[in-house]
Amino acid sequence: MVNPGKEAAATAALSYVEDNMYVGLGTGSTAKIFIEKLAQRVKDENLTITCAATSIFSAELAASLGLKVVPLDDVDELDINVDGADEVDPQLNGIKGGGAALFYEKIVAKTAKKNIWIVDPSKQSEQLGSFKLPIEVLPFGSKHVFNYLKHDLNLDPTFRLQADGSLLTTDSDNYIIDVDVAKIDNLYELADELIRHVGILEHGLFMDICDILIVGDEPAQIIERQN
Repeated sequence: MVNPGKEAAATAALSYVEDNMYVGLGTGSTAKIFIEKLAQRVKDENLTITCAATSIFSAELAASLGLKVVPLDDVDELDINVDGADEVDPQLNGIKGGGAALFYEKIVAKTAKKNIWIVDPSKQSEQLGSFKLPIEVLPFGSKHVFNYLKHDLNLDPTFRLQADGSLLTTDSDNYIIDVDVAKIDNLYELADELIRHVGILEHGLFMDICDILIVGDEPAQIIERQN
């Protein structure tokens, strides 16, 4: 059964799509619904839309539904990027990476003029940290990065595993380490600390990136970032 909140948020995001736009496609269950709805609208209205995706899964899904999907480097910039979030606070900062696509998601987000997040109400939180923070790391030396996260930062890290117990690998063949940031007061400082550490490619703290949050409700709630 489709989550009604996710469906409502994905449907509301369609109103931001206009003919001849370049659209970023996110990754995850809510983004999947948006991709399916976008493909149907493009077909029904004969729109010209060019897409760049944040994961192999989203790119293949979009192409299978008839959307034009190109590599991100073929696009100067995206008009909008529509993606989900694993947790989002009242300031529209969020944690992403539950689908292990955070590295590509952040690159695509930085290429977009406007970032739109679509979530169901359960993803809203007064303070980030109820969802573990994903960190994408190079396989080479990953144990040393793990020890840094554990002993230096006390973030209780765990390597993300696949169902068979092997280490999960991302689309770029890296590992994910999930950490606990529930007790961290300043996530901006942590974001800077993490990205400076050798071996860490990217983290799932998406600070000051979301421009519009759409919360699936009846009707959908639209919240814009206050600058």
